[in-house]
Amino acid sequence: MRMKIALVGIGKIARDQHVPAIAASGDWELAASVSRHAAVDGVSSYDDFAVMLRERADIPVISLCLPPAPRFEYAAAAIRAGRHVMLEKPPGATVAECLELEALARAAGVSIYATWHSREAAAVASAKAWLKGKRVKRLHITWKEDVRRWHPGQTWIWRAGGLGVFDPGINALSILTEVLPDPVHLSYADLFFPQNCDTPIAAHLAFFHPHGGEAAAEFDWRHEGEQTWTIAIDTDGGTMALTDGGAKFAIDGVAQSIPPEAAGALGGE
Repeated sequence: MRMKIALVGIGKIARDQHVPAIAASGDWELAASVSRHAAVDGVSSYDDFAVMLRERADIPVISLCLPPAPRFEYAAAAIRAGRHVMLEKPPGATVAECLELEALARAAGVSIYATWHSREAAAVASAKAWLKGKRVKRLHITWKEDVRRWHPGQTWIWRAGGLGVFDPGINALSILTEVLPDPVHLSYADLFFPQNCDTPIAAHLAFFHPHGGEAAAEFDWRHEGEQTWTIAIDTDGGTMALTDGGAKFAIDGVAQSIPPEAAGALGGE
């Protein structure tokens, strides 16, 4: 029997990714949607989350496909109602929010799951295994895409808490923190803001690496043409590149085969 799930937030990513994935699964049934302005054909829809929680005690799982700013209140309400919760990336607007949700879930005896989906890209596990034990000398992230293609007409991304170019950029950072044998932390950033916007459209980042290797990232949401999601890392054992958001992997310019069990994993955006 399939488990019922409610999807909260019916925007482009929900329609492009969440709804089709649930429909294709033999384990899940989309039993309700919650949105102020949209609905899913053939599915019970609500414009009030509290009402849905009250009326649909038969739905044990809530998937929150919402921007970071309002997500905490929705997640906390679902947990207090005894529901398991799936959180779109990032799981919170701050680390404090994440810790609070963890404490609430433990107290309520329910699970929360943060969907760092880019970590599940087909080649990420292979890249992590290859990097193990190697000394990183240089790394560079190039994450360039066209915001008009991925978020047409959406204004929340430019408001405070909307992440701006870090909405896609966080995918690169989630891969980086998964594959690196040693941690890095941010040491410098240049952020570029469009007029009358609260969030950046581009960013140049520099990181501190414990072994002194050069580490930098370039995020740009103004990029037209071919979309670019690449992580290149030079090591004392060769050079590797993850491309297409982690879907492809090369060592010293030679494409590597991907294990069959990873071939269907999700890619970048």
